[in-house]
Amino acid sequence: MALRDLLHVFVVDDMSTSRGLILQALDAFGISHVRHATDARSALAALSAKPAHLVISDYNMPEMDGLHLLRALRQDPKLKAIGFILITGKAERSIIETGQKLGMNNFIKKPFTPPDLQKCIEAVVGRL
Repeated sequence: MALRDLLHVFVVDDMSTSRGLILQALDAFGISHVRHATDARSALAALSAKPAHLVISDYNMPEMDGLHLLRALRQDPKLKAIGFILITGKAERSIIETGQKLGMNNFIKKPFTPPDLQKCIEAVVGRL
């Protein structure tokens, strides 16, 4: 059985268009175990109830940004091992460095293509 058949991915993005593009790409990669949330707080609640292998999160979200979500995941013993990819339109050094200090596994800058996203994911979990 291929990794893509076993992998559980959770997508967090407040923008429906961006979230839709990520979900479409994951579907095209053959990843069928995908859940999503529109904000970090509901993502945390859903992940606490049922963890995933990988979180793909937007950086810029209201109330709780992607780095705050990452910090919360890394502080929870049940969720700290989840892979984390940050998606950002602003790949500023300070954002990336903070993400790396918090335990971010990878990041991708918007706009990106599906092949770019696949490479980013595979760098974290292995070949799909």
